[in-house]
Amino acid sequence: MKQKNEKSKPVKKADKDAASDHEKLQADFDALVTEKLELFEKLQRVSADYANYQKRIPKQIADSVGYEKERILKSLLPVLDNFEHAINNSQSGDVDAVIKGIRIVYDQMLDAFKSHGVELVLAKDQIFDPSRHEAMMQRNEEDKENNLILEEFQKGYTLNGRVIRPSKVIVNKSAMDSESQASLDADHGTDNDSVAQEKSPDDAE
Repeated sequence: MKQKNEKSKPVKKADKDAASDHEKLQADFDALVTEKLELFEKLQRVSADYANYQKRIPKQIADSVGYEKERILKSLLPVLDNFEHAINNSQSGDVDAVIKGIRIVYDQMLDAFKSHGVELVLAKDQIFDPSRHEAMMQRNEEDKENNLILEEFQKGYTLNGRVIRPSKVIVNKSAMDSESQASLDADHGTDNDSVAQEKSPDDAE
């Protein structure tokens, strides 16, 4: 009988170890289940927030665009008022008053543009810059610097530093520079003629 009890002790210890392992696994499992539920709830909240964000953003954009339109129109209303004053003065036959009114309207329009980030591109008496100016003609004035802008056909404008319309200008070109360009053009034409002559009839076909 004593021998039988001695054999049962290791079995009971193994059962206790197995029970302890089971409890640990159950606790780990319960923790994972809890974590999963928490993550799922968070995901649901994030999904709901994103859906609300998608609905809200178009309205915010529309409101912002509407606000900017209103701001621009309000800045132009004084210009419209002065146009009306200039028209009324024109009926009185006072030419000086009409010119003065037009100048006021022009200055106000420039101020309105500046308030929205629009600036004039400097052109006359500036060195030609192809990123800001568009050369319509070239003229030779020996007493002026080469590539200097002599006249401006049409004003250019920038919006927040970015060119939205270049100035159309007349650029000064020295006689030497013009001759060099003509020579380069002539050489280029000669090279093209030589290439054409070197082509065989088979190539032409």
